[in-house]
Amino acid sequence: MDLGLKGKRALVLSSSRGLGRGIAEALAAEGADVLLTARTAERLDEAVAAINARGQGRAHAFAGSLKENVEAIYAAAQEHLGGVDILVANTGGPPAGTALTVQPEAWTPQFEAMVTPVFRLAGLVLPGMRQAGFGRILVVASSGVEQPIPNLVMSNALRASIAGWAKTLSAEVAADGVTVNMILPGRIETDRTGELDTANAKAQGKSREEIAEAARAAIPAKRYGKVQEFADVACFLASERASYVTGSMIRVDGGAVRSI
Repeated sequence: MDLGLKGKRALVLSSSRGLGRGIAEALAAEGADVLLTARTAERLDEAVAAINARGQGRAHAFAGSLKENVEAIYAAAQEHLGGVDILVANTGGPPAGTALTVQPEAWTPQFEAMVTPVFRLAGLVLPGMRQAGFGRILVVASSGVEQPIPNLVMSNALRASIAGWAKTLSAEVAADGVTVNMILPGRIETDRTGELDTANAKAQGKSREEIAEAARAAIPAKRYGKVQEFADVACFLASERASYVTGSMIRVDGGAVRSI
């Protein structure tokens, strides 16, 4: 199936590793040109070099924190890509914690780090998308948006705020050929998942493997997902083939969320 991604221009946030890198690699494999971002240059440069070595879509890098560099990232996308057709808003996650233990002063910095930049970048790329009659905004969130995850209260709450924004925006720009969707990972094999398993193990007085084993047992698929499996779904949602899919939240979780 030709996804119609050759020559498209994609800005993929937080993409030096994990889900962000997987999505950037999948888009480039379909012929899209991609700008990867991350806080530090070393791992980012390695990811860019690996993509460019494959000889499909071209990759470029921007090193710097998302919170402090929204306009600079947009400027880099204009410089390297000539514009943005696809924005993949992947912002990583806040620290683990419960509703009873997270201190009130912790909320605002996390909102400013993982929520506000998404809104600001969308505001910058949307005019070009609407004028072109094509655009994709894809927010990488968490299954916690639909089924809150224990010990992740900040992620559950902050990502839910993005869900409300994304659904509202999707209706406002659908007639312009711009889609806005969220993709909700369950437990995918990434460094972040390992970090959360370690945090849960510490909180519960168990080993990391005990936590992981219990998590796998609770997933109908009985395993963690693969980054490629997640990236393939994201790639479809970013494509021309998904032009009638908007305002949706798509789970990639092995059936872990039990609601309909």
